[in-house]
Amino acid sequence: MSEFPAQRGTPGWLLPGALVLRLMLVTALALALSGALATWLVTQALEREAVRQLVSQQTDEVEVVARLLASKIEQSQKLLRTVAEGITPGMLKSPSALEWLLQQGLPAAQFFDTMQVAHASGQVRLSLRAGHLEQAADLDPAERDALRRTLVGGKPLVCELIAGGRPNEARVMFTMPLHHTNGSVLGVVAGALRLQSQSLLPPSMAWPTRDNSEFIVFTRDGTILSHSDPRRILGQVRDEAGLAPVYARWLAQAQPVVGRGITDVQPDYIASMAGMPLPQWIVARVSRTQALLAPLRDAQHQAWWLAIAGMALCLLLALAAMGWMAQPLAQLTHRSRHWLQTGTGLQPLADMDWPRVDMVWSRAGDEVGELLRAFQGLAQQGRRQQMRKDLLDAQLQAVLDKSSAGIVISRHGLLDKVSRQACLMLGYAAHDELQGRPVSSLYASDADYAQVADLVRTEMVAHGAFDGDICLRRKNGSPLWVRVQGQGVRPDELRGGMVWILENISAARQAQVQQSRDRRHDALTQLPNRAAFDERLGLLLAQRAAEGAVQGAKGNPPPDDGVVLFLDLDHFTEVNDIAGHDAGDDVLRHVARLLGTQVRQIGWVARLGGDEFAVVLPGCALARGQAVAEQLRAAVQAWEHSYQGRRFTLGVSIGLVALDASLQDVASVLYAADMACHEAKRAGRNRVQTRAVTASGRMTLRPA
Repeated sequence: MSEFPAQRGTPGWLLPGALVLRLMLVTALALALSGALATWLVTQALEREAVRQLVSQQTDEVEVVARLLASKIEQSQKLLRTVAEGITPGMLKSPSALEWLLQQGLPAAQFFDTMQVAHASGQVRLSLRAGHLEQAADLDPAERDALRRTLVGGKPLVCELIAGGRPNEARVMFTMPLHHTNGSVLGVVAGALRLQSQSLLPPSMAWPTRDNSEFIVFTRDGTILSHSDPRRILGQVRDEAGLAPVYARWLAQAQPVVGRGITDVQPDYIASMAGMPLPQWIVARVSRTQALLAPLRDAQHQAWWLAIAGMALCLLLALAAMGWMAQPLAQLTHRSRHWLQTGTGLQPLADMDWPRVDMVWSRAGDEVGELLRAFQGLAQQGRRQQMRKDLLDAQLQAVLDKSSAGIVISRHGLLDKVSRQACLMLGYAAHDELQGRPVSSLYASDADYAQVADLVRTEMVAHGAFDGDICLRRKNGSPLWVRVQGQGVRPDELRGGMVWILENISAARQAQVQQSRDRRHDALTQLPNRAAFDERLGLLLAQRAAEGAVQGAKGNPPPDDGVVLFLDLDHFTEVNDIAGHDAGDDVLRHVARLLGTQVRQIGWVARLGGDEFAVVLPGCALARGQAVAEQLRAAVQAWEHSYQGRRFTLGVSIGLVALDASLQDVASVLYAADMACHEAKRAGRNRVQTRAVTASGRMTLRPA
C-alpha cells in the first residue's frame, strides 16, 4: 500500500491547533492576572504602610508643637502670677507706686508688651504699653472685657485674640486676679503679648520642615495665628485647602480642644490637628498626599516594570514548553487536514510502512495513536454514510420531480428539497435555484414570514400538522396564494424538518376577492353600496360608543364630533326623461367622482341607491360639516352637463345630522339625515338642512 501522502513533506515545527492555543491563552491570562494581582497587592500594602507612617509621624509632630506652645502659655501665666504676687493692696491706691513697681521693681513685668492693673470696682489704675503710660480710655474693648470677666469670675484667663487691625498688632492677653487675704477679689493685673513676639509665635519659629507641607496655628473660631505663609495670618481656616473640611467636621461634632492629635486622610491631603486646652488654640499640619508619596510612586512604577518583565519571561518559557509538548497533536491535526483536503482519506494502520513514519509518531504516545485509529474509523464510516445519503438524495429528488404536486422540504429554516412542480409555481427554472436558500426568501417581507411562522408553530403544537392558505412571493415579485399542508418529518421534533405540499389557489383567491368587492361596491359608481355603508357606519358608531364609555368612566363628556350627510339630486328624473338613462348614468358617475374628490381627505362617500348619496365625515365638528356640505352643494350646482347638444344643470338637497349620544345605530342616523334632506327639498331644494337634537331628545331643523 502507498504511504501517507503528507509524511515526507510534514514540517518539523507546527503551530498548535485552536484548542491548544486557547489553553495557552488561558495560561497566559492566568499568569498575567496572578502576577498583576500580586504586584498590585504588594504596592497597595506598601502605600498603606507609607501612609500609616506619615500619619503617625505627622500626628506626633502636631502633638509636640502643641505641647511646646502650651508650655509657652504656661510660662507667660507664671510670670504674670509673679507680677500679681508683688502687688500689695496698698499699691492699688497709689498709681505712682504701681508704675515704679511695673517699670523697675519687677523684672517679670518687662516680659509683657502691655500691662494693666484694675481695681475691684473696675477702675483701671495703671496702663502701660511698651513700658510707657497710656490713658485708660485707649484700652481696646476686648481688653476691658477680659479685665471685667476676671474680676467677676476671680480666675486667671487666657483671652481670645485681640486683632488690632494688622497682623503685627494682634496680641494675646493674660489676666490674673489679685486677692485679699480673706480670698475676695481685690483687683486684676493683665499682661498682653504680641502674637508674633519672640515670647509667643515668632515668625522665625522653627517648625518641623517638609516640602509640600504647611504648619498652621489657629483659634477655635478658625482665625489663623501662625502660618507658613505670613500673608495668611489672621485669615480663616475655612479657606485652607485640605484643612477646611476637617475643621468643619470638628466644629459640627462640637468636640473639645484636647492635646491628643487626630489625623484625617483625604484623597489629596493628610491633615493632622492637636489642641491647646488653656488658650483654646489648635495646631495643624496639612501635607499634600501626592507629593509625599511621589518617591513611593516612582518605586511602585519601577516594581511594575520589573514585574512585567518577569511575567513576560515566565510567560514565554511556559508558552514555549506548551508548544513543544503539543507538537504530536499538531502533527496529527496537520496530517488530518491534509487528508481531508486531498480526499485520500485515512489509510488503515496495517498498511502503513512503520519504519518510514516520522519520528513524531513515536513521541506521540498512546493518546495520539488512539486518536489516529478513531479518525480512521470515523472517516470510513463517514464515507459510507455519505454514499448512502447521496443515493437517497438522488432517489428522493427523482420522486419529487415526477410528482404533479408542489412539494417542499425545509430543515432549520432552509429549503432542503424542492419538487419541479413547486419550482414552476414559484417561477424558478430548476430546484438548484431554491435549494439552500432561507424559507423567508419566499415571503414578501420578514414580518410576513414571522407572522406565518408563529401561526404554523401554534398549529403544529395544537394539532401536529398545518393546513391553511399562505401568500408567497414568486421570483418576479408577484404574489402567489397557495393552500399549504405541512407535516413534520419527525412528529416529536419540529426542527427535524418539515414536508410542505403546495396547491396553487391564486385564481380562486382572485375570484373570491372580486366577488367580495362586487358585493360591497356599486357597479355603476364604484362607491361603497348600501350594505357596505351600513357596515362601515355601524363600526364607527360602535367605536364611538366604546370611547364614550371610557370617557364616561373617567368623568369626561363623551365625544360628539362626526357628521353624516344625506344627498339627493334635484330634478335628476328630468335628465333621464330628456337625455336618457345613459346620460343619467354618466351624471351619477361624475357626481360620485366629484363627491369623492371633495371629501377624500376628511371622510368617505357611498351610494345608497338611485340618485341618493351619503357622505360620512368622522371626527368633524358641526360647523366644519356645514361648511363641507355647502361646498359640496356649490360644486354640484357649478357643474353643467352637456348631452347631445343639450346642457343640464343640477342641484342637490343635503340633509345634515351630527353624531351624538342620541343616535346609537345606523337606522336612526340615516333616518335623521333623510328627514333633514326632505325638509331641504320642501324648503325649495338645492340647500343644506341641519337636523339637531334638543335637550329633551326631540329633533329640530335649522338651516345650515
